[in-house]
Amino acid sequence: MDNPIAEHFIAELPKLELHLHIEGTLEPELMFELGKRNNVPLPWPDVASVRAAYDFDCLQSFLDLYYRGASVLVTEQDFFDLTWAYLERCAADKVVHVEIFFDPQTHTARGIPFATVLGGIERALQRGEQEFGISWRLIMSFLRHLSEDEAFATLAQAEPFLSRIHGIGLDSGERGNPPTKFARVFAKCRELGLPVVAHAGEEGPADYIWQAINELQVCRIDHGVRSADDPELLRYLADTRLPLTVCPLSNTRLKVFDQMAHHNVLRLLEQGICVTINSDDPAYFGGYMGANFAALADDLGATAEQLCRFSLNAVEASWLSLADKARLTRDIRTHAARHGVQLH
Repeated sequence: MDNPIAEHFIAELPKLELHLHIEGTLEPELMFELGKRNNVPLPWPDVASVRAAYDFDCLQSFLDLYYRGASVLVTEQDFFDLTWAYLERCAADKVVHVEIFFDPQTHTARGIPFATVLGGIERALQRGEQEFGISWRLIMSFLRHLSEDEAFATLAQAEPFLSRIHGIGLDSGERGNPPTKFARVFAKCRELGLPVVAHAGEEGPADYIWQAINELQVCRIDHGVRSADDPELLRYLADTRLPLTVCPLSNTRLKVFDQMAHHNVLRLLEQGICVTINSDDPAYFGGYMGANFAALADDLGATAEQLCRFSLNAVEASWLSLADKARLTRDIRTHAARHGVQLH
């Protein structure tokens, strides 16, 4: 940002991230380090070549590279190192709480044990809470380009570990994979007492958001920007405060919007919808939380008051206790007051 006061305001604003794929934080440098450690060959000769490949024209072009990169994750230490690197960036960006996705099917299909994946991620999150004070929740996602039967098999693998998993999500390629495809497995997850969320309305239509609401009974919509195509859905989202976890830089890199100046996130916010800001797969999309907030100010003209409202919405949408929500709400309001920002 051009304004140094604004830069400082964003840097110190408490942030919560509710839409983050831990595999999507794999920076090229770590990818090559782990590839060498585990003797996993990569199709790129060096880091610069990987970064040059980050010119995506749609979600699928990203996913093809994403899954190839994830092949270097083999041992529990790999998953720890991946998660710890993300948490260090969170600490630098004043991220105080994270609710992160992991995709066990990406790894178990390669013969990596479920316990290996969970153990490394969880150990890093526990250390991050101790050293940085970053609280956390963990969301296991099903890959929607695979079958519902495969999702049921993954849920069965996860059952011994469900006390360590806080919710269930649905991600991967949206086109041709509607939420209704997973209605039965999501019903089973709800029976097990797990809250559920789903990616919907990124590349898929507004109807996919309705399906996630009505068929999957989600408590949050991940992305949801296509809700703008349906006035009735917008009214529903405003009335219910069902949260949207929007990822601005991701949306522009994947051509959901041609450029940030065309993004609808501020319009959604001003329509009374509980919109939150997140980084999605930041290693691939050019920015973690601080960069996403800065892009809103730089390219959309978001005000300091609006940026605070995004953080307050994230507190509301989080799975934190009421006491923790009250504490973080106070912290955000204190930060705003310190900078002369009026919040209602």
